[in-house]
Amino acid sequence: MLVLTRKKGEIIQIGNDIEITITNIIGDQVKIGISAPKNIEIHRKEIYLEIQDENANASKNISHLIDLLANAKKD
Repeated sequence: MLVLTRKKGEIIQIGNDIEITITNIIGDQVKIGISAPKNIEIHRKEIYLEIQDENANASKNISHLIDLLANAKKD
């Protein structure tokens, strides 16, 4: 993990297309702005993990339905 110290208004560049700007610091809270291409999804980590869980559950359900359909065709 890379750890950087930044002040309000300073920017972190990731690759050619992503910029993270420190917009405000109040106490132990830091507000950041992220500029990235529209095709790059940006989520808080807890939301990202929820999405991954939902996708995994959905794919399990689809596999189950495909098995049911395959078995129904055999009958």
